[in-house]
Amino acid sequence: MADVRLQGVSKAFDDVTVIPALDLEIADTEFVVLVGPSGCGKTTTLRMIAGLEAASGGVIAIGDRDVTELRPGLRNCAMVFQNYALYPHMTVADNIGYGMKVRRMPKAEIEGRIAEAARILGLEPYLGRRPKQLSGGQRQRVAIGRAIVRQPDVFLFDEPLSNLDAKLRIEMRTEIKNLHRRLNSTMVYVTHDQVEAMTMADRVVVMNEGRIEQAADPITLYERPANTFVAAFIGAPSMNFVPARVAAQGQGLALKLEDGGELAIPQDRWDRYGPYRDRAVTFGIRPEHNAGGDAGGAVIRMTARTIEPLGPHTLIIGEAAGRGFTAQVDSHFPAAPDQTVPISVDMSKMHLFDPDSGKAI
Repeated sequence: MADVRLQGVSKAFDDVTVIPALDLEIADTEFVVLVGPSGCGKTTTLRMIAGLEAASGGVIAIGDRDVTELRPGLRNCAMVFQNYALYPHMTVADNIGYGMKVRRMPKAEIEGRIAEAARILGLEPYLGRRPKQLSGGQRQRVAIGRAIVRQPDVFLFDEPLSNLDAKLRIEMRTEIKNLHRRLNSTMVYVTHDQVEAMTMADRVVVMNEGRIEQAADPITLYERPANTFVAAFIGAPSMNFVPARVAAQGQGLALKLEDGGELAIPQDRWDRYGPYRDRAVTFGIRPEHNAGGDAGGAVIRMTARTIEPLGPHTLIIGEAAGRGFTAQVDSHFPAAPDQTVPISVDMSKMHLFDPDSGKAI
């Protein structure tokens, strides 16, 4: 296996640059997920690694090889696509082994690799079937098996679960993560689903308009987002953002909201936020760091518009301090549409951002 390095890699279509110079290093055996909204450049980046798109500039290296100008077949990458790309007239075994047959590998080696891939993926009972006789999850496993038998330096996954139903997506997430652990291989995975990214990756790369906003392990992204884009994209429901001003409160600091509300800033944040006294900021708090009721401490008044019972908890969606606001509360918390309710805010989980740059303070 091998590490992957992108150094100043860019991509332009005619005179439109979709990916400015991009730098990214993926360690040997690391599972990295590229995530972001549609059109952010994540699939184009993956296709440039695979050689399916030519880079407009920069260097792409896999291990100790510069592969920037190499055609896809010489890069020793295996790609798993969203649409499976199976041959409908071939059996599972033939689909898995087709690439090896084209390369005229010895029959015994082909059969051995097919058998090993089938064992790893639980496909042994289906080797004689054709794709139309398989479920979506089984077809995707066949596509992964076809990648495994190539014994590539790098596995590339392009939104492989997007055609599956919710239950199968969860099952296949687990299977792919377990596969990574068994193969101890380098994997680069593209998705627009931040839940997939958070649950599968060793490291998540959040992209926006062809740029990397932040690259870190999932918990770091969740707890210490670099800016409002990452903070909004990672986490479901999205983080709440409320305009505020840092102000003195006795010996300490507080946030003054536009509706006159005031939220005390924890003492361990005073040194960090002290330089922003009397300055406008954006206050961020995740829905799950709120609770229904006035439990003392920091409380915000919220007008409910929609109530969404989810079993273990309930989401209240409405407005607070003149902005859209979502709070996750106990499932039995009494609230009704158009009712104003007190919401306790866990200020130990607060975030502040610069309102102009969006960067975390």
